[in-house]
Amino acid sequence: MSSHTSSHEMGNIPDVKANEAHVFAEAEPNSEVTSKSDHYDNDQLARLGKKQVLRRNFGFMSILGFSCTILITWEAVTVLFAQGLNNGGTAGVVYSFIFVWFGNFSVFTTMCELVSMAPTSGGQYHWVAMLAPRSCAKFLSYVTGWLTVGGWQGSVSSSALLTGNMILGMATMNNSSFVPELWQGTLLFWAVLLFAVFINTLVSSALPKFEGLILILHILGFFAILIPLVTLGPHADAKEVFTTWINNGGWSSQGISFMVGMMGNAFAFVGTDAAFHMSEETVNPSVVVPRSILLSLVINGVCGFAMLLAMVFCMGNFDDAAASAPGLLGFPHMYIFQQATNSKGGATVMAAIIMILGGCATVGMLASTSRVFWSFARDRGLPFWGLISKVDDRTTVPFWAVVVTSTISILLSFINIGSPVAFQNVTSLSISCLYGSYLIAAVLLLYRRTTNGFSLPDSELPALANTTGAELVWGPFHLPGAFGIANNVLTICYLVVVGFFSFWPSVLNPTPDMMNYSVVVTGFVFIFSVIYYLVWAKKEYNGPLIER
Repeated sequence: MSSHTSSHEMGNIPDVKANEAHVFAEAEPNSEVTSKSDHYDNDQLARLGKKQVLRRNFGFMSILGFSCTILITWEAVTVLFAQGLNNGGTAGVVYSFIFVWFGNFSVFTTMCELVSMAPTSGGQYHWVAMLAPRSCAKFLSYVTGWLTVGGWQGSVSSSALLTGNMILGMATMNNSSFVPELWQGTLLFWAVLLFAVFINTLVSSALPKFEGLILILHILGFFAILIPLVTLGPHADAKEVFTTWINNGGWSSQGISFMVGMMGNAFAFVGTDAAFHMSEETVNPSVVVPRSILLSLVINGVCGFAMLLAMVFCMGNFDDAAASAPGLLGFPHMYIFQQATNSKGGATVMAAIIMILGGCATVGMLASTSRVFWSFARDRGLPFWGLISKVDDRTTVPFWAVVVTSTISILLSFINIGSPVAFQNVTSLSISCLYGSYLIAAVLLLYRRTTNGFSLPDSELPALANTTGAELVWGPFHLPGAFGIANNVLTICYLVVVGFFSFWPSVLNPTPDMMNYSVVVTGFVFIFSVIYYLVWAKKEYNGPLIER
């Protein structure tokens, strides 16, 4: 740490305390509060070398809703908890959720330190550029940018398809003679994605209010499912739930089986960094974004853990649920709802709540994905960067970035018609690529922390800070001293463990259709980014550009 470390660590940016009074206020055009906030935020962005071109529509509550409704942890738990039952059993599912929850707290506490320093839409690749040694900053930043782009592209595509398949699952549950086809899932994928495009473009100004509304549905929907499930469903013995371990994957030890089964819970927390990429559209992002992300982890973690306990206690015989699961990919949660309520209608309503929230999560995912594309193109990191980086003057939305990521998603969806397994492996980028981008940023932050890489000025901030080649200055959110270093180390350890096991198949000797090809897909993104950098981007990309 720098020898300048002092009480200013937690608040070294001028006017932060004064500006915090406006944190909980939504952006109101023509208001004096908004005018002062805009001036402060524009100055902060200028110190990062960027011009303000997007409209700051998000305040604390709307960005909190955005974070919570992209995470949709309790909803994801109902759909994904079955993955951990085969590798881990009920005990493994419960304990791995706790492990993943606290691991994500560590990771995003570290990431929130970085977004507090440099709240830009670029997120990880910008932070890597500002933290890395100058000799390798450009290269590491470029690779991180592609990992972030690939991870978010996989997330928005998998979210849209999962939502579409849930619609087919509900149709199958209500009509046993209905046999869904792969092309039907793809068409529903398009419908969900087009809804997300509509919200993100034609009515983009309503996105913050939309996210606030979905936050209410997110909370009310939780109780609408939890109460009938625990009231009407069968109740398992507590000792059996907390002590039953299963190793259906045939692994050499229960520990390995536990780690493989943990990936379902890890996927339930994917998307936590979404608010990072909306920083340039958020009022006072250096304070508001860290608060919203950490609070969303509390809300989603508590709701997710409660829903997980309800599912494992009230599922009845899981083998029956798995065998009777409706839909193309199987959705045991729908069968469990039906057994609990003894009503197809009741189960359909409960499943529809999760499906609707899944579709709404796709809206936020498309917003974050398009901002990553737009920001990386703005810094000339993508092909056709001139077009992708354009912002619509009327809506102040990166329209072409939305079009590009949506087009890529639609093209990927054709893979699903031929092979759902191949499509799932393509979209598995959401864990491996995003975790890879976090890991690079966390390692470099630890490097800077332990080599006196930060200065903590007691007076005026420099004209340029927290970007390539500029001075590093802590933001308002910062874990000081040894506590920050210890958390940084814990973050790295967690990311390495989860990233490593995200490449493992669900069984020891998988058939081709059960193989996990995510290491191949992730490797392709990495190798492509390196080759593209050496052949072309090295001449164009110089890290985050300084805009004047």
